[in-house]
Amino acid sequence: MNIYVSNISFKLNEGDLQEAFAEFGEVSSVKIITDKFTGKSKGFGFVEMDNDDEAENAIEQLNGTELGGRELQVKKALPKTENSGGGRSFSNNGGGNRYGSDKGGFKRNNNNYDSKKNNRY
Repeated sequence: MNIYVSNISFKLNEGDLQEAFAEFGEVSSVKIITDKFTGKSKGFGFVEMDNDDEAENAIEQLNGTELGGRELQVKKALPKTENSGGGRSFSNNGGGNRYGSDKGGFKRNNNNYDSKKNNRY
């Protein structure tokens, strides 16, 4: 089972996380997600355990417990989907703004605007 762990203290490393989960069973892998430019922890990661019963027990026992000065949030990881890669989505929606072509943008209220003087009155 793949387990999602968030609110990980920036002081902790993968060994610390593995040690915490190993109390509940065999840990297959641990990965703390880091920023690709700075290499610093993003404060979340994944723990894999082969035995589902041990993984469920670890989730139940560790969720809400303090580790490294922060309260861990632990739950079963959702399966990765085709669109779960993060990043930006670029589409041709006919407009230049992110809300669609019919929303947003600057619109003048013609009742309060004098086009010849180019100022409000």
